[in-house]
Amino acid sequence: MTTHKWQFASRFRRHAFGWRSDTPIQRIKEALAEIKAVARKDPVLAAEGAVTLLEKLSPALEQVDSSSGALGTVVNRAIDTLVPIIARADVDRRVRQRWLERLWQALQDDEIPYIESLGEHWGELCGTPELAVVWVDEFLPLVEHVWSPRSTGHGFFKGTSACLAALYAAGRHDQLLALLERAPFKWWHDRKWGVKALLATGKKAEAIRYAEQSRGLNDPSWQIAEVCEDILLSSGLADGACPEFCVRGIA
Repeated sequence: MTTHKWQFASRFRRHAFGWRSDTPIQRIKEALAEIKAVARKDPVLAAEGAVTLLEKLSPALEQVDSSSGALGTVVNRAIDTLVPIIARADVDRRVRQRWLERLWQALQDDEIPYIESLGEHWGELCGTPELAVVWVDEFLPLVEHVWSPRSTGHGFFKGTSACLAALYAAGRHDQLLALLERAPFKWWHDRKWGVKALLATGKKAEAIRYAEQSRGLNDPSWQIAEVCEDILLSSGLADGACPEFCVRGIA
């Protein structure tokens, strides 16, 4: 990898920011602008910069007051910007695997957390079904352990979303659905991958039923309704979509 001095790197040292969120928000925007400018000329170098920024975000932001939600929103948007840059980079498997190892370490070190949504993009970051399988093998035993009835923990593993995303990207749809049946709770955050798996195999009616069965007291009903409506619209049932699944608060 070509040596490159990123201007943002020195600004994102551990505990680089105090409690105010305005400065780190501005620094994140500047870092994204720097990476996107490089991406126009050297996509691989830009991807390396994106991985570096994701590694540095949480340690740098640990002392910032994020109670307003503004900083979290900016970080999530940054992740949405950086993931495609990493995913599109044309690199060999060895380089991409190393990037993924660095990002996984960053996720494990994410204590606040700030970058936990990165796991949902793991399949995209893998780039190929073959590499996704490698990460399924890495994550799956731990997910199965924490979701086991015999587990003494609280059913939490930082790689759960990444595992589900990798299973989907690997095309292991039946295995993904079987794993979700072992989950201790029916959370939409996890079960949306089951909907994706059913849609990938052409089972639209089953996908709607699966989504509806995912409703719970703490689940975002509007997101579930939106997904169901999108499925109906894609099936050419636009006239019948809104009455049952309208996302504007209509029951």
